[in-house]
Amino acid sequence: MENKDKTNENINNKNLNNPNNFNFDNLINSKEITTVDVETLPHADLEEVIATNKTDDNTAKLLFAFSLFWSIAFLICTPLGAFFSGEGLNLFKDYWYILITPSKLVTDYFNIGGLGSSMLNAAICGFFCNAVILITKKKMTPTLLAAYFLVVAHCFYGLNILNFLPPFMGVLVYSLIRKQKFGDNLHIAMFATSLAPFVSEFLFRYPNRAFVFGEFSVTVLGVVLAITFGVIAGFIVPALLPGTTRMHKGYNLYKAGIAIGIFGLFVHALFFKTFGIESPNVVSYENLLYHKNQDIYNIFMNIFFATVFIITLIFGFILNGKTFKGYLKLLKDSGHDVDFPKEYGIGLTFINIGIYGLMILLYMNAIILFTDGVNFTGATVGVIIAAITFTACGQHPKNVFPIIVGYVVYYLIAFAISKIGGFTLGWSLSSQSYINGLAFATGLCPFAGKYGFKIGVLAGLVCAIICSSTSAMHGGFVLYNGGFSAGLTAMVLVPILDFFNVKKVNEF
Repeated sequence: MENKDKTNENINNKNLNNPNNFNFDNLINSKEITTVDVETLPHADLEEVIATNKTDDNTAKLLFAFSLFWSIAFLICTPLGAFFSGEGLNLFKDYWYILITPSKLVTDYFNIGGLGSSMLNAAICGFFCNAVILITKKKMTPTLLAAYFLVVAHCFYGLNILNFLPPFMGVLVYSLIRKQKFGDNLHIAMFATSLAPFVSEFLFRYPNRAFVFGEFSVTVLGVVLAITFGVIAGFIVPALLPGTTRMHKGYNLYKAGIAIGIFGLFVHALFFKTFGIESPNVVSYENLLYHKNQDIYNIFMNIFFATVFIITLIFGFILNGKTFKGYLKLLKDSGHDVDFPKEYGIGLTFINIGIYGLMILLYMNAIILFTDGVNFTGATVGVIIAAITFTACGQHPKNVFPIIVGYVVYYLIAFAISKIGGFTLGWSLSSQSYINGLAFATGLCPFAGKYGFKIGVLAGLVCAIICSSTSAMHGGFVLYNGGFSAGLTAMVLVPILDFFNVKKVNEF
């Protein structure tokens, strides 16, 4: 199999330097192509264009159906969640609260609204993404599925259809002006929505406006800032993506995290630090019904995830000829620069999603049970979905397990030091920031896949250290903070491993 570590390649195309004459269909089908130098391309992500052309129609339809399955599941659970949690007829009022509340990290939508209204929020944003995919006639690829997962994941702790639209439409404007197919940039538009907390902040609080929970109040300045920010983000994020991906050579699957984190850092510095405006706190609100019925939320979400992952596993089993044959081979894959449906088939891909999803669910329950921290909050639910983002193109139980071990090892070291030093450790594995951090740290799995178990553990440990500080860099306005932390970790480890010529144990 061709070595996947190759990152910069060359294209023999006489029209390459003239974007007006550049035709991607001809490029993909050209027999003259040997390699790709992404720096010379007028597109933000050539890999996605190539992936689209290589994804067969049946696979694309099944991947799309899978995303639709999740959207339908959220919709079905909307009335069920409202009923069992006691939210009842307050469902739509609570959803309104979700829309009009500033949403920097970590805004728990279970607390701001409720179980049913949060499910409704995920359903609306999920169906919106499904509809745009259909309208643009875009083939569903593993990367686009990942983008969908990130959208619905963030819908439980910071993203809603109101703050979703400006950055999403910004990429549409970018595509129109650059005369590119919006479908080819659709995954970027979805990734860009992780900047949504800036939109809500501009609309409802900036600069230093008093926010009263449940009251809708916007200014002309706020609307102008929100729209302008969305358009600018639509141009900046596609420009940053190729360069930041090269920084870590694809060893962070959440590759948009670095690009969006850097842009978020700049925006926060400009609008808050530069003007001496204090960065606001997370909205304080006490939802008594939510805290009273916490056990119901825990049980409901466990049933939801277990059901979804088991159905996915069974569906994959059937598609794979009612066998698990080939899954051990998939588990040997490094997870670096891979398309599971293309390499192993769509059946094994769904099997992987089901098994891996159940593993993540088991881990979350274990740390909640054995350490002091949060329960199944909106953010915890969201990051369980975020943790399965790249299960169709890199993540599997074997290469992610060392990353989890790295987090646990770091906690045990810190806990031991705190006992020896006679002070109280201010966090645990079930603290919200570390739950979120671990979910995105799973994107570092190619380190374990390529370099082995020990380097995978090291990657997890380093990311656990970094994740405690990155949110402050952008003021908590980037929902993709875990991807930012993972990206920084990769940028630290890749050059060190290269410098010391650390041997790779897996070229697969």
